[in-house]
Amino acid sequence: MHGRQLNDGTDMIASIREFFDQFIEPASHSAAANSEHALQIATAALLVEMMRMDKHLADVERAAVAAALRQQFGLDAGQLDTLLALAEEEARQASGYYQFTSLINQRCNAAQKARIIENLWQVAFADGHLDAHESHLVRKIANLLHIGHADYIAAKQRARAATGVPPLK
Repeated sequence: MHGRQLNDGTDMIASIREFFDQFIEPASHSAAANSEHALQIATAALLVEMMRMDKHLADVERAAVAAALRQQFGLDAGQLDTLLALAEEEARQASGYYQFTSLINQRCNAAQKARIIENLWQVAFADGHLDAHESHLVRKIANLLHIGHADYIAAKQRARAATGVPPLK
């Protein structure tokens, strides 16, 4: 995986297939299961990108990413470690967010996409400080996921409450 370039998305698809093959029994190979793992990687890559936004990686942000992925997808520790490593590699190599958000748009309903935005906010708030770059990224991803303003604000408020970060006065 290391050193590959993402030109047309084929390397990302190959990485998704590798993850899929490692954790899903061959008998259960189906388009739905493959699509679910693509969704997991896309979601994880966005959360990892949020974690990297403020230029200092805090353990609390990494823990927030892991908690969101565990809750969202029910992964065990080994699957979670592999998914995070793969997502970090994909986020480093990605030239934009569309490849991730397009997978999410294909597979998720509005409530699931709002939950992803809430997870992004939780990672942003995890260190107790909201960086301007973090706020910008959430807005950008919300737009790409076609999240309405009311759902965007509600997700932000739920994340503030969950992380204990007080609202601005």
